[in-house]
Amino acid sequence: MAITDWPADERPREKLLARGAEALSDAELLAIFLRTGVKGKSAVDLARELLTTFGGLRPLIESSREQFCAALGLGDAKYVQLQAVMEMSRRHLEAQLQRGSALESPQAVRRYLSAQLRHENREVFACLLLDNRHRVIRFEPLFFGTINAASVYPREVVSLALRHQAAALILAHNHPSGVAEPSQADRQITDRLIDALALVDVRVLDHLVIGDGESVSFAERGWL
Repeated sequence: MAITDWPADERPREKLLARGAEALSDAELLAIFLRTGVKGKSAVDLARELLTTFGGLRPLIESSREQFCAALGLGDAKYVQLQAVMEMSRRHLEAQLQRGSALESPQAVRRYLSAQLRHENREVFACLLLDNRHRVIRFEPLFFGTINAASVYPREVVSLALRHQAAALILAHNHPSGVAEPSQADRQITDRLIDALALVDVRVLDHLVIGDGESVSFAERGWL
């Protein structure tokens, strides 16, 4: 049965308009993105099949171009569309941060940093540079490691802060394992960075460790 033959309150588009996007399942959201199915399958049927093939919505979104385009009902046009949507989402989150103090919107900071880092399959250490009113200057990935660790050099972090005249910053890195719990090494490098940046009057406001669907804040743990 075609989706147009379904009861109105069960059609993904009508359901979204009536109840909001959060009311839809992963398959229904993906079906709206797909717009059409393939021969013998509605968009929702195809969406369910794709979610099973990839193992969920996130693996599908984060798949390589080759993997994505090889799947039934997808291709370069859909891949380009998806990348555009993801980039618009990241820019929207960044714009939210730039409207005010990062300290006044900790959840927006979390969402933005998660969007930047959680898809990485290697460890990436980054800084969110802030001015003296804690407004965002820029986001800067600095160090890239293996899946297990990244080498972090305080001198380069200090140089970055001075180059952009930052008054404060928020440190962030991802754990590709998906477990956000900070390691002892994470705590040690944070202490080294705090000491190094203090010499040039730059404050470290937080260090966020990004996992799979979760993040840990050093500030909330009382470690800063």
